Amino acid sequence: MPDNEPALPYVISAATAGTSPTEFLAEARDSVRRLLRQHGAVLLRGFETGGVDGFDRVVRAVSGEPLTYAERSSPRSTIKGQVYTSTDYPPSEEIFLHNENSYQAKWPLTLFFYCITPPDTQGSTPLADTRRILRSIDPAVRREFAERGWTVVRNFTDGFGVPWQQAFNTEDRGEVAAYCARNGVEVEWVGRNGLRTTARRKAVHTHPVTGEEVWFNHLTFWHVTTLAEEVCEGLREMFEEKDLPTNTYYGDGERVADEIIAHLRDCYRAAWRRFDWQRDDVLVVDNMLSAHAREPFTGPRKIAVAMAEPSA
Repeated sequence: MPDNEPALPYVISAATAGTSPTEFLAEARDSVRRLLRQHGAVLLRGFETGGVDGFDRVVRAVSGEPLTYAERSSPRSTIKGQVYTSTDYPPSEEIFLHNENSYQAKWPLTLFFYCITPPDTQGSTPLADTRRILRSIDPAVRREFAERGWTVVRNFTDGFGVPWQQAFNTEDRGEVAAYCARNGVEVEWVGRNGLRTTARRKAVHTHPVTGEEVWFNHLTFWHVTTLAEEVCEGLREMFEEKDLPTNTYYGDGERVADEIIAHLRDCYRAAWRRFDWQRDDVLVVDNMLSAHAREPFTGPRKIAVAMAEPSA
């Protein structure tokens, strides 16, 4: 790592065994938040967190009331209150780098991860600095997306991905339509139980605290070519492009060339930083400054997640 590159994450170790993180944060909250804005993520290590209830107290000590997970894109289970499991995908699958809810009109500014049980192998939550990603993108590509934005099309089809009822936390189509109208999402009901949504968003944002430009979107994550090669090929054979479970485009709906998405994936991977989880670790992430991912793993990995501080 270059000398001038911020540590990702910045590690704060407990000075005394048995110290609770909330006890530490009573005095250190402001400095932790400053480090969060500088580095993009802070790892609290060696503290006695106190289980899920203690983790919830950490969230509240740093950021206030945790948020409900809305307009879901991945399967999660509620552990307690607004504390959830990390994405319930098979252990053999990688989850590519992304920023939580960056496809929505509003998103959480701060994310929290709590290691209840570390994996036996791998299973890291890698991070990538979105400022660095933005700088590394070919200037012409960056300019194109800054000017045109990006579009995501999601098809909620029985048997593929998260059902729309789970994504929107309701079985009422009227509630779905009202939510989407409030949040700039176009709705089209397809067939007996299908739903297609289309949302146009900015690709480059300004961080509300630091004023820095960041690459903040789900453009690469949700493009069909970011899936495993055999899965991508299978879906393209099975569906017309407009019916793919998810796919992304320029903001005006024009197709993005596969090689441009490949270039963006390379930029994410070049910024990739990882650490191994230890029991009771709490990771605090600035959701606009750091993208996060998940490695494949073996063993009984259990990571709890919470979100806080809605964007304006």
